[in-house]
Amino acid sequence: MELYRSHATLFGLVNEAYDGSLAHARAVIIPAPLEYTVSYGTGTAQGPAAILAASTQMELYDEELGSVPATHGIGTLAPLDFTDLTIVDALAQIEAAVAAVLDHNQLPLTLGGEHSLTPACVRAVQAAADYAPLGVVQFDAHGDLRSEYEGSPYSHASAMRRTLEIPHVELLEVGIRSISEGEIADLASGAVRARILYAHQLATGGADFAAALAALPERVYITIDVDGFDPASMPATGTPEPGGLGWYSVVGMLRLICATKTVVGVDVVELAPIPGLHAPDFLVAKLIYRLLGAYFAGREGGTP
Repeated sequence: MELYRSHATLFGLVNEAYDGSLAHARAVIIPAPLEYTVSYGTGTAQGPAAILAASTQMELYDEELGSVPATHGIGTLAPLDFTDLTIVDALAQIEAAVAAVLDHNQLPLTLGGEHSLTPACVRAVQAAADYAPLGVVQFDAHGDLRSEYEGSPYSHASAMRRTLEIPHVELLEVGIRSISEGEIADLASGAVRARILYAHQLATGGADFAAALAALPERVYITIDVDGFDPASMPATGTPEPGGLGWYSVVGMLRLICATKTVVGVDVVELAPIPGLHAPDFLVAKLIYRLLGAYFAGREGGTP
């Protein structure tokens, strides 16, 4: 199957400065409507299409950067098709798609779907770099460090546990406010290793994101579970948790990552669209666009 093929729906509006061709894109969106292990609310399979639809309604000028990030080129692949596939085969397809984007020296940005896809994306990124040290920055309400959940080692609740099994990965979790006693025990025993900045710490000034980020390797992968946001602004997710991160806080942290580290891959997961409620879809689309703007500025040595 040819995975590296363009899709008619571009992320953002086509403008005269960018012709919309996949070959000229510096970042490539991979729609991956994975939904196998959701455990509460459903609908993540509709997330990528909703994000792409919302992206066509954005103004492309970024008033904070004073530029139009889309001029750098943002392409979109055709949505991956998981029909009749096991989750193992579906994850293999995602890994192959990310690898194909990396083969073209472009930034892969995968749209989920459930969080279970992150290990596949990180595995492709690590294989392409001969397993050089990698920091993973996870924005999330949940630890996702369980060995397995509901009988599946591929569960969205085990996404970061599987990611940490990939060689030379260091994990920073941001915004956590739901974690199991078993995960805490594994962290205490050293069975898993992660730095956690809890949501309550961030809200009260008790956590230093900049210092935690600085301690990570130069190469960084970003994974954003949208339930990391406060459900007041992000109700469209399967496992919402009270409290959480705000828009400007997350955008500021993403800008800092892009300004100080080399971002090598991104995924954004767990949007479960609510019919008739467009605000959450638009939030995710604009967040991705702001992240890409910061990425482009960071690559040029600018100040995001």
